Amino acid sequence: MPKAIDLNNLPYADGDFYSFEDLLTGAERERLQEVRDFLTKEVRPIAVDCWNRAEFPMDIIPKLAELDMVSPVRRQGYSNVFAGMVHAEFTRADASIATFMGVHDGLFTGSIEELASEEQKAAWLPDIYALKKIGAFGLTEPLGGSDVAGGTRTTAQRDGDSWILNGAKRWIGNATFSDWVVIFARDVADNQVKGFLVDTKSDGYAATKIENKISLRTVQNADITLTNVVVSDDFKLAGSNSFRDTNKVLKVTRLGVAWQAVGQQLAAFDVARRYAVERQQFGRPLASFQLVQDQLVQILGNAVSSMGMMIRLAQLEDAGVAKDEQSTLAKAFTTARMRESVALGRSILGGNGIVTDYGMAKIFADAEAIYSYEGTHEINTLVTGRAITGVSAIV
Repeated sequence: MPKAIDLNNLPYADGDFYSFEDLLTGAERERLQEVRDFLTKEVRPIAVDCWNRAEFPMDIIPKLAELDMVSPVRRQGYSNVFAGMVHAEFTRADASIATFMGVHDGLFTGSIEELASEEQKAAWLPDIYALKKIGAFGLTEPLGGSDVAGGTRTTAQRDGDSWILNGAKRWIGNATFSDWVVIFARDVADNQVKGFLVDTKSDGYAATKIENKISLRTVQNADITLTNVVVSDDFKLAGSNSFRDTNKVLKVTRLGVAWQAVGQQLAAFDVARRYAVERQQFGRPLASFQLVQDQLVQILGNAVSSMGMMIRLAQLEDAGVAKDEQSTLAKAFTTARMRESVALGRSILGGNGIVTDYGMAKIFADAEAIYSYEGTHEINTLVTGRAITGVSAIV
C-alpha cells in the first residue's frame, strides 16, 4: 500500500506561496487566525448541506456577531490588506456566507458609513455593527443590470416630509430576512439617483425569494417590489444625491468581490490538492501524474497572481489613492482567473467534480455568480479600457 500523506504537514498547506501574510501586523495575523478557526468550526461543516437545501443558516448570525468582523477598516482600524484577506478566507470556507457578509458589511454598512449624515450614523450603525439589524442593498433592477447608472426605473417622489417609492429590484441578497434595505431610486424632480433606508416591514414593501439558482444557493436573493412605500425624509441618506455618490460605495465593494475571486481559487486549490494526494489511480496517487501537477500549479499561479494584484490595490486603498479603473481591472482579471481555476479543479476531480459531496461542484457553480455580480466582466473591462484609451466603448 502507498504510504499515506499527511496533508496538514505539506509545504504551503495554507496556500500562501509568496508569504503575503507577512505584510500584516502581528495583531492582524492573530485576528486572521481567529477568523480561520471560526470558519473551520462554524461554517465549513454546514456549507455544503445549506447549499444543497438552498437555505440560509440563521443561527450563524449571532455567532458572526460574536466574531465582530463588521467594518474592520472604518470602525476597527485594520488595514484594507487585512480586510481583504479576511474576505478571501470567508469565501474560501463558503462563498455564500462570504456573500452574506459582503452584502451586509460592504454594500449595506458601506452605504451608511459613506452616505449617511453623522446623526444618521449615530442612530443606525450601532445595531448594524452588532448584527442586531441585518441589511440589504437594493440597486439592481429586473430590467437593468450594469446600466443602472442611467437606467434606474424605481422612482422617488417628495411628498412633504416624506418620499413615496415605487418600483422593483432584483437579485437583492439577504432581502428575504433583512430588517432594512438601502433602496436607490430616481428622484422624479431632478432625475438624480438617491438612496433611502427602508424598513422591510413598511406597507407596500414585498420581497420574494428567487428560486432555482445554480450558484450561491445559500444566499437568499429576492425580487423586491415597492408600491407607494412611504419613507420619512429623515431616512433619505443625506449624502446620496446622485449616482456618483452611489459609485463611491461600489468602488470599494468591487474590491470585495475581487477578493472573493481570490478566496474561491484558494478553495479550489484546497479541494483539488487534497483529492489529488488522496485519490489512487493506477496504483499511485493522482498527484504523481505530471498533467495533474501542471493543473494544480496553474490553479496556484492564478491564485497567487490574483492575490498579488489585490494586495497592491489594498495598499493603494489604504493610502487613499486607489482609482475606480484599478478596481474594475481587478474585478475583471481576478474573476477571469477564478473561472479558469475552478474549471481546472473540477477537471482534476473528474466525475466526482460534478457532485457536491466532494465540495468542488459547489465551488465551481458559485464562481459563476462571483464572475457576474458587482459589474459583469465585460463592463468592468470597458471601464478599464476607457481609462487607458480615453475613448468610451460603452453604449
